[in-house]
Amino acid sequence: MRINTRFALLALLTAAGWSSQVQAQEKVLNLYSARHYQTDENLYSNFTKATGIRINRVDSDDAGILARLKSEGAASPADVVLLVDAARLWRAEVDGLFQPVQSKVLSQRIPATLRSRDDGQGSQWFGFSTRARVVVYNKMSVKREDVDTYEKLADPKNAGKFCTRSGSHPYNLSLFGAMTEHLGPEKTEIWLKGLVDNMARAPKGGDTDQIKAVATGECKIALTNSYYLARMMRSERADDRATTEKLGVVMPNQATTGTHVNIAGGAVARHAKNRAAAVEFLEYLASDEAQAYFAGGNNEWPVVKSVKVPNPALESFGTFKTESVPVSVIGMNQVKVQQMLDRVGFK
Repeated sequence: MRINTRFALLALLTAAGWSSQVQAQEKVLNLYSARHYQTDENLYSNFTKATGIRINRVDSDDAGILARLKSEGAASPADVVLLVDAARLWRAEVDGLFQPVQSKVLSQRIPATLRSRDDGQGSQWFGFSTRARVVVYNKMSVKREDVDTYEKLADPKNAGKFCTRSGSHPYNLSLFGAMTEHLGPEKTEIWLKGLVDNMARAPKGGDTDQIKAVATGECKIALTNSYYLARMMRSERADDRATTEKLGVVMPNQATTGTHVNIAGGAVARHAKNRAAAVEFLEYLASDEAQAYFAGGNNEWPVVKSVKVPNPALESFGTFKTESVPVSVIGMNQVKVQQMLDRVGFK
């Protein structure tokens, strides 16, 4: 009996040692994500199936994630960070929250205009899907030709018609940063003042609120990211679909600079403990399979042009010219833009 007990104890110790080895060898990835879309669950589970790397995820909004990274400092467990706007990605880069990545897969599949500048050590962040900043208008009271460029939104003929969310929201900061490249700072500030003069009400709410305000007649013209509109067009709610049917949609500046596009993107965290897994995950996001999930889950366009995501709402926008300003440059303009907004009273 004593011998059996010794063997049992030895077996338990051996099993425990083997279990600890397995746990030590388990590959994990700690992900901080500002994306909250159900279809991304398939994205993460498929990555784990393909690589054996388990994902631990922390969800928050962009501001919350950036604040957490700053407070955690070198102790942060984050390996990969996903954010949903170039202005936020640029801000995080400036704050030293990312590290550069050199990857042939990413450099070949992600267009140079949709990733941060490569200073010789690699890019610090990469865009994985795009969304357009479009104009919606009330078809009963506005002519399409009066709103077919961003510049025309500030024309006096549109006085009292314009609605938007806060000028300081990253979606608007990015558009205004792009306009600064197209027009120059002086003309951009005049344009911003024209937008303020044309407002039907003070800026408030999100992009969906602007869409509804145009449909109800509270205003006649508004800016929105394309995926908000596409989401309502595909909604199971009849009232959402009815709202979009009252609207006309313009992909602005087709005859000139092209429509402004922004990105959802990702980066390797500065203090990543699982760097190899982090780079592997970013490369996976650039794969055909992941692009279909990453973009299609939120009614966005893939950045890898060969990937096609069947989406009737997006297809209804048709093909369109996009601006060529690198999103990294747009991000760098946001401080300058905020100063303009303060001077013209754009809240």
